[in-house]
Amino acid sequence: MSNLELVDTGRCCAPLTGLALDESEAAELAGVFKALADPVRLRLLNLIASASGGEACVCDLTGAFDLTAPTISHHLKVLRQAGVITGERRGTWVYYRAVPESLTRLAGLFTPPVPTPA
Repeated sequence: MSNLELVDTGRCCAPLTGLALDESEAAELAGVFKALADPVRLRLLNLIASASGGEACVCDLTGAFDLTAPTISHHLKVLRQAGVITGERRGTWVYYRAVPESLTRLAGLFTPPVPTPA
């Protein structure tokens, strides 16, 4: 037995202080995470988000995978529908960019709040 004195405050720990998601936000974000749960789509998003100049041509993305162009297009469509990338057609090619607000929103779910000075 420990020499520490236990004080029963009725609580196991400090109250939650972060902003909780409501049901509709949670359902929406679950769809985004479902889109990102595929390894190919996660790699595609990573390639797009880290591309020089902030965008990547589909012609460069298809070469990074041992998949057909239609399969890559399908994965890009899922990412567009999830709202994490946008595409812009320029002639024959489509150029993709990550949507910074979406990525910030996702990252914010796992960032602890900064304590305010007392």
